[in-house]
Amino acid sequence: MNAVEIEEAISNLAEQAFDAASFPYAFLEAFGNKATTIKRLQSGATNASDVEGGVLQRSNIHIAVCAEGEVTASLNALKASPATTKAKAKFILATDGINLEAEDLASGETVACDYKDFPNHFGFFLPLAG
Repeated sequence: MNAVEIEEAISNLAEQAFDAASFPYAFLEAFGNKATTIKRLQSGATNASDVEGGVLQRSNIHIAVCAEGEVTASLNALKASPATTKAKAKFILATDGINLEAEDLASGETVACDYKDFPNHFGFFLPLAG
């Protein structure tokens, strides 16, 4: 996928009603992950997350969908998670469907915004597309 396709997919995701159960997978799909990769994560076969509600894609990203108002705490839990380190995740992301926070673990750069505004920061996540 190219940057324009990714931006369009992320914008479409942000416009839809937030679905906590499907968000991590839809987010990964927007960055070009194949259907088989998504199915393996959903089944738990490749999801190495040790955080409640978490989805961890090895060498990529650890995502948590949390209760309203718990975004910062969830991001901190992802950062402290042994699974994040073990799986060599490059990014962590937490959202409650109202707010979204993420961190690039290599650079320490962060994004904190309203959920509906996260497409404005899609460039931050471009390394996820390879």
